[in-house]
Amino acid sequence: MDRIIDRCVNHKQTLTATYTYEALTLADVVVVDVQCDYLKEELGNVRNGQADMGALEKSLEVIAEHIPPEALVLIETTVAPGTTEQVAYPIMSKVFRRRGIETDPLLAHSYERVMPGREYVDSIRNFWRVCSGINGEARRRVEKFLKEVINTDEYPLTVLDRPIESETAKIVENSFRATILAFLDEWSLFAERNGVDLIKVIEAVKVRPTHSNLIFPGPGIGGYCLPKDDIFKVTPLAININDTRSLHVAQLTRDALRNMGRAIAAADILVLGASYREDVGDTRYSGSELVVRRLTEMGAELRVHDPYVQHWWEFEKQQEYPSTTHSLRRFFRNQDGLSELQIQQDLPTALEGADAVIFAVRHQAYLDLDPKWMVEAAGGPVAVIDCFGILDDNRIRQYFELGCDVKGLGRGHVRRIKDEVRKARERRLLELNGKA
Repeated sequence: MDRIIDRCVNHKQTLTATYTYEALTLADVVVVDVQCDYLKEELGNVRNGQADMGALEKSLEVIAEHIPPEALVLIETTVAPGTTEQVAYPIMSKVFRRRGIETDPLLAHSYERVMPGREYVDSIRNFWRVCSGINGEARRRVEKFLKEVINTDEYPLTVLDRPIESETAKIVENSFRATILAFLDEWSLFAERNGVDLIKVIEAVKVRPTHSNLIFPGPGIGGYCLPKDDIFKVTPLAININDTRSLHVAQLTRDALRNMGRAIAAADILVLGASYREDVGDTRYSGSELVVRRLTEMGAELRVHDPYVQHWWEFEKQQEYPSTTHSLRRFFRNQDGLSELQIQQDLPTALEGADAVIFAVRHQAYLDLDPKWMVEAAGGPVAVIDCFGILDDNRIRQYFELGCDVKGLGRGHVRRIKDEVRKARERRLLELNGKA
């Protein structure tokens, strides 16, 4: 990418964004990144749904209508294995024939491996990529293009024989991550019920190099497309588990409030973090969305703070986003009022009068918040729910000492800390009574 930018500068060219299809007539390479949602008909049942390919198919048709015959079309979208050869190629070939073009379209696939956030551009250039083409010329062209864009000297490019192999590699990567998270979800529940801190357990296991890829499962992991063929047993189950993990956060919130003598109905609950991962402003497939929806269904009043998000369109436009029929609101009751949900930018204002605070995303801004300050800003003790191991034992202890109740995904050891705080308080009372 640096070389492309340098070339643009040296030749006094500019990088330009446009919505005009005619720009495609000038293209040597067209990179296709069109989101394909998986539209589920049931929450927690991935088999009852379908991939929405409409936008991608339409884009390929438009591209084929305008590009020069020798232009390379590189699909980077996460698609079901076989899409490039069995969907994209027929669509583009049909348009080519209609235009009187006798040559085949040059199609390639190379899925994204990017890390949204501050290092987004760097993660495009300095990371390993996999690619493939429908024939020898397409493979040669995509390899040449990617070597001009990414740092293949330090991060070698893997060239596979067919697009279906590249497409499968992406799905396997996603499935592998989903399965690890679902596996650890079971142990997270075990940890909560048996007084274990799963965060510490995972860190202890990760010392072993062969297990260094263990990931703590937060309240949600996002969405993606997967085949529904009956040969898949483990992967759909993993997705179903991950889809519903966020709902457990609502249960923990209810339990923490109950321990403080408060009801979930009409409780003012602050969710810290709307995005799907730390330090980014992207709310697509955010686990926080399901947390908000389930708590609203339970009768709570929700407010949200996120330093990276101005508008949460999944709520503000929930009648039409991502489509008129596939908003997640359809899986829950009592959702109409969420169209008025606003993201607050000032944390003290967001905290004022809160009954419960949910640490839903590991944003940098939330990692070192002082419990005493939090309680003072809220106007009194609050129920605290930690979804991502943000709170260390010292701060958990401080919250208990301030009269709060604390729960956390995979943080079963908080009960032990609570008991220690209670016993210390009882000892102090006995000492005071003895002196009196």
